[in-house]
Amino acid sequence: MSTDVPAPLENDEHGSAKARAPRADAQRNLDTLLQTAAEVFASSGVDAPVREIAEKAGVGIGTLYRHFPNRAELVAAVFRREIDACANAAEPLAAAHPPFEALSLWIERYVGFVATKKGLAAALHSGDAAYESLPPHRNQRLIPALRGLLDTAASAGEIRSGVDAYDLLNAVGSLYMSVRDEPGAESARRMVALLIDGLRYGATGRPEA
Repeated sequence: MSTDVPAPLENDEHGSAKARAPRADAQRNLDTLLQTAAEVFASSGVDAPVREIAEKAGVGIGTLYRHFPNRAELVAAVFRREIDACANAAEPLAAAHPPFEALSLWIERYVGFVATKKGLAAALHSGDAAYESLPPHRNQRLIPALRGLLDTAASAGEIRSGVDAYDLLNAVGSLYMSVRDEPGAESARRMVALLIDGLRYGATGRPEA
């Protein structure tokens, strides 16, 4: 389900109906709702009460259900939004940092996304149709973003070439999806750090011609 606020219609000078931009306050309410839901899911898991989310976001429960008629649609919208934010972070990181540092920082951001998604793995395998679009959306957005960072770092001679973005995403995700406590999460972070450092093995140490 799209997270965009439905645009009301207005008439142009010829009397034809056209879409009017959503009111700024309505869009702010939706953004606040999704951000609050993300924070609650991170602390309490995806089964957290939706009334708690509405109260913390400062909106009525009716407003929440108007945008998201059931919990699954809210969960899917939150994670689709965070996937997009993670993908969009690749370009500014690449512009602001050397290639290997940009790659490392982006993977750390992805780790932050994965590590706080309590209950998401179970939700994705629940069979609910609302979640069906999340895995392909994740692949369509995150794999190209990571592939670009990997290619740049390899071209700079900072990591070895031929690292598959899909495999690396899955390796990082696998370290976290089964973590259920903070000590386990810290151990997973250390293993990811070793994984990233291991990308340097076989690097040329010089830019490709």
